[in-house]
Amino acid sequence: MKDSMHYCYILLGSKSHKFYFGSTNDLRNRLELHNDGKVTSTRLGMPRKLVWYGAFTTEKEARDFEHYLKSGSGKAFAYKRFIRVALEKDISAGRKSSPKSRYSEAERRISK
Repeated sequence: MKDSMHYCYILLGSKSHKFYFGSTNDLRNRLELHNDGKVTSTRLGMPRKLVWYGAFTTEKEARDFEHYLKSGSGKAFAYKRFIRVALEKDISAGRKSSPKSRYSEAERRISK
C-alpha cells in the first residue's frame, strides 16, 4: 500500500480577501473543488489562491494543525509566519495592497 501525504493549507479569496484554513490528502483536487465552487464554505470568495501548505505523514497531524491554525493563537502564528511572508512576495510581484483583516483593525486600535 502506498503511503500518502496529508496537507494543511491556507487559501486567500481573491474577491473576498478572506483566508480559509483546511486539510486534505489530495491538495490539487481540493484546490480545484474550492475554485469550482463545490465547497460551500469558500464558494463566495472565488477564485481562491493557495497561500501556504504543509505536508504531514498522517491525517491526524494535518487535521490537528488545521485546528490549531483556526484557533486564536494559531491565526496569530499563521499571519506572522506564513501569510505575511507570502503576501510580501505577492506585493513585490505586483499586488497593490494586502488584504484587510479584522486582526489588522484590532492592531490599529491597540497601537493608538
